[in-house]
Amino acid sequence: MTDDVSSNSAHQAVDSVHEAGRSVAVSTSFDAVLPAKRTLDYLQHLCDMADVPEEYQVPEPRVPLPKDFMLSIVVPIFNEEETLRNILARVARIPVRKEVILVDDCSTDGTRDVLRALEQAADVEVVYKSENEGKGAALRTGFARAHGDIIVVQDADLEYDPRDIPRLLEPIVNNEAEVVYGSRFLGEEHRDPSWVHRLGNGMLTRASNLLTGLDLTDMETCYKAFRRDVFEGLMIRQDRFGFEPEVTAKLARRGFRLVEVPISYDGRSYGEGKKIGVKDAFEAIYCIVRYGLAD
Repeated sequence: MTDDVSSNSAHQAVDSVHEAGRSVAVSTSFDAVLPAKRTLDYLQHLCDMADVPEEYQVPEPRVPLPKDFMLSIVVPIFNEEETLRNILARVARIPVRKEVILVDDCSTDGTRDVLRALEQAADVEVVYKSENEGKGAALRTGFARAHGDIIVVQDADLEYDPRDIPRLLEPIVNNEAEVVYGSRFLGEEHRDPSWVHRLGNGMLTRASNLLTGLDLTDMETCYKAFRRDVFEGLMIRQDRFGFEPEVTAKLARRGFRLVEVPISYDGRSYGEGKKIGVKDAFEAIYCIVRYGLAD
């Protein structure tokens, strides 16, 4: 499907979707949705093209999954041409029935060329946003389209390893929690090589804990897994990285059980494409206070 076809159909249609717990009308002039049609062979094709070693294998979950279980993996994307093939090849190897929802936040590099190869893949949905709004907005779009029992957030870079995803599922499947965060700071090893990031994340997490009553070690982590029904009646307002403190505060206020599990982490530099900055840190402080006090 060409961009012209996507764009033309986008300006003609309005779809009703369930977004973040409320029914809203979403104009596809902003989100051009290409439905899945074929097989995950397309993801396998990406595996073949990507620089992923044959020995890279994702472990099975250590607990039995319910019959007909499905995992929704939401991937917000902005200018990730260099890493997108590799991360999707790794996601393809997760040995769980899944759907993959790719939300492109108006990338300006070659990201969309990579995504076009996936437009017809079954269990893969590609959403092209016509304006750059931020990670939180991309996640709202992805969550609204998720049908799985559990939703997991996966960044499109290579900082977070999909081999950790099965362990995120286990507390939810075991009915020990409704929400699971993957922590980079559990255990003795410091997985973030930047002491500045560790210090900043620690301060933000402690501030969040003071207002939520939680005892987290990594509020800002990308790896978050949610039982899908936690989003019923929960409206996410933040468009950028303020999503993290906002969703944490709102989940805590509603009394959902939230636990952490240790994960691996391979941080990248700003030269390699890291996007969060000082402005986002101040926004996080605002969101911690704002949503810590009230919805």
